[in-house]
Amino acid sequence: MHFLQFGCGNMGGAMLAGWLAGGFAPESFTVVDPYLAQAPQGVRLLPAAPAGEAPADVVLLGFKPQQLSDAVASVRPHVGPGTLLLSILAGVDMATLRAAFPDAQAIVRVMPNLAAALGKSPIALVGDAQGDAKALTEKLMAPLGQAEWLSGEDQMDLVTALAGSGPAFVYRVIDALATGAANLGLPRDQADRLALAMVEGAAALAAQSPHAPAELARRVASPGGVTQVGIDVLDADDRLLRLMEDTLRGARDRSAEMTELARAK
Repeated sequence: MHFLQFGCGNMGGAMLAGWLAGGFAPESFTVVDPYLAQAPQGVRLLPAAPAGEAPADVVLLGFKPQQLSDAVASVRPHVGPGTLLLSILAGVDMATLRAAFPDAQAIVRVMPNLAAALGKSPIALVGDAQGDAKALTEKLMAPLGQAEWLSGEDQMDLVTALAGSGPAFVYRVIDALATGAANLGLPRDQADRLALAMVEGAAALAAQSPHAPAELARRVASPGGVTQVGIDVLDADDRLLRLMEDTLRGARDRSAEMTELARAK
């Protein structure tokens, strides 16, 4: 398999790390990135697209969405009738990608997060891959985490907010828990360690439990007990639910705005 990756920033680098950790051969990968100082051992690194090479089996678009119009000319020669084109460009829709790369065998939009490096990312997929191209997509996603095909591209903006941006929201919650504990009297470094360990353990337990998170919360809380008092604060006037909905709505709407900007270009 000849895998050509354009751009290897935070997200592209996390995916590459996940693939290598998952057993894919480093020599299968060529990374094109003028700003990357060093690639993982065995991976070919180029500052510009290679000239005179046959189209790749898989091409990943891993640069910034606003760079697409400038990158099309250098990427297009490497996308042929046998190429699976993967895009992690937030806000760049299938119509824009198909217009830019009409010869691609299949195009799939991929929305992972940085946990792909650990094989722990949720991954949203939407595209026109069928048969072998769909099977190859799923094979490539397997080492990165839990892949989910969406029923329609109209869901991508919301999934971008939930699965793509979500880790940042969780990190802010962890920080808020630690800051709250520090404000109430714990040493800050100890509050940071305890908050992080608590969230890590709670997430691991939720992932293995047959019960939904809401049921797990109910089981932790005893009527009139310490935990229930805290839950009552979170639930008062649906404050936590409204905060999460507003957070996701804002991120979703910004993703939709970026889609319109990409279409305009």
